[in-house]
Amino acid sequence: MPVLAASPALEELQLLEERPVEGIPAGNLSGLAWCDGALWAVSDREDDRLYRLNSQDGLWQAEAESFIAPPAPPIPLPWGVRMRSWLTALVRGGGLDFEGLSCDAQGNRYLVSEARAAVLQLAPFGQPQWLALPPGMVRQARASGMLLHFNALLEGIAIDPAGERLWLAGERQRRGLLVLHKQASRWHCSGGCVLLSEGGSEPLPAPAEGGKPMPRDFSGLAFHREKLFTLERQAHRICRRQLSDGELERCWSFAAEALTEARHYDKPYGMAEALWIDEEGAWIGLDNGRNARGDGELRPIVWRFAAPKGGWGSTR
Repeated sequence: MPVLAASPALEELQLLEERPVEGIPAGNLSGLAWCDGALWAVSDREDDRLYRLNSQDGLWQAEAESFIAPPAPPIPLPWGVRMRSWLTALVRGGGLDFEGLSCDAQGNRYLVSEARAAVLQLAPFGQPQWLALPPGMVRQARASGMLLHFNALLEGIAIDPAGERLWLAGERQRRGLLVLHKQASRWHCSGGCVLLSEGGSEPLPAPAEGGKPMPRDFSGLAFHREKLFTLERQAHRICRRQLSDGELERCWSFAAEALTEARHYDKPYGMAEALWIDEEGAWIGLDNGRNARGDGELRPIVWRFAAPKGGWGSTR
């Protein structure tokens, strides 16, 4: 895999606050979304609940909202990948492996299942249902080099406020973006499902593992003002991309705050897995997998960063 040269220094985002999350027994915060006036989270270890995060005494207190997912659609993935996902779920829980959360203006919440390569919709009223995704979506993604490896499948989801355009992020080796459009009650790919597919590695920001190159990745996805924003876990940055083709426009770093001695995790990979963008800033959630960081904190963490100078639409 080719290694890219180090990119120019990026503007560092300002950390406004950080709070641990209390009340997610299984840990592993894997998705965040601001829906109906509140911050919500999902864990990839639990298949039957979301969490409303309530501010309390300097932390986020998680309040569970339970649901019962109907049987998932057939898995459009190879037998080997399916079996590894099944065996992993037996050990750690979370057979659906929800890896992202988004919501539209009507109050619908959307969860992307990595293990099933599917999307579950939770409506404000009525029963949960799996979206009727195009049968060729996964086939197209795999043909482009995405979704080939276990635990490197769909990792992020974003939907527009109207609930008519849906984007999914492939995690790594190769990473990429998929786009779907709603027509009547079904989802279709207009001119193809794959918006972007790219491989390669890049150096990590110091002091993360001494700058050792790691595969490019997407660990979270958000939609804001007709732009896509990708959370790039290994590079410790948020990037703005065009809706039409996923082309990179600009990135902002959060490495300076994430890699302090107190916040650093002694692991060869980043922990940032959840992203939500609004006018005032960004929410980033950490899936620490019950690993302690430098100051000993074991709970999942949510960071609130201020929007960059000039806003998320700024060009410099």
